[in-house]
Amino acid sequence: MPCTVLVTGANRGLGLEFTRQLLARGEAVIATCRQPAQATALQALGTAHPGQLRVLALDVASEAARVQFTAVLEHTLAGAALDLLINNAGVLQPGERFGQVTQAALEESLRTNAIGPFLLVQALAAHLRDGATVANLSSQLGSIARVARFGTPSYCAGKAAQNMLGAQLAQALAPRGIVVLQLHPGWVQTDMGGPQASLSAQESAAGLLRVIERATPAQSGAFLDWQGQTLPW
Repeated sequence: MPCTVLVTGANRGLGLEFTRQLLARGEAVIATCRQPAQATALQALGTAHPGQLRVLALDVASEAARVQFTAVLEHTLAGAALDLLINNAGVLQPGERFGQVTQAALEESLRTNAIGPFLLVQALAAHLRDGATVANLSSQLGSIARVARFGTPSYCAGKAAQNMLGAQLAQALAPRGIVVLQLHPGWVQTDMGGPQASLSAQESAAGLLRVIERATPAQSGAFLDWQGQTLPW
């Protein structure tokens, strides 16, 4: 029986590639983005996989949007449960320089990269089956131990906060056997990673899906890269 998977931020980059690979495996996918009507590539996947992909609107940073999405999802699932939630939606403010970092950038990163994913899992907890997996797309830039230069502070702070909230989720959901992972995708050739990145989206997504599939309850709360290696906090 196919798994039911929810992917956020699925209109481009890794989110789109996750959706593509999951559909190819025969999974039932619910893919979200802020503006589905403008998500041309995602809509094309829906046309190619009728009945297998549902595209829904969601801005993870918006409380009102999360509330509305939760109601829509309940109707969409029609009593079924989610086997996997991939919290992929994120934001990066490029070119930040010390002395010019803004409160707005910091707040946007925290809302989108940390607060939104945490509250989405909290809101959807009742729709996760026991033994399900929550995969939060983090970054090694959220590792405090690895800080060696000043760069993208709003993104780094957002991902560090996400790591803590992911560890908290792992504790909250442990009684139900739900595995929560913080995952670094590598430096990926996406709009966010840029063309100079060392990994293709296809390689990264395939590696991450292998890590997700092999994860055990003992690993819940862990911070891992796309090859399953443990990263320092």
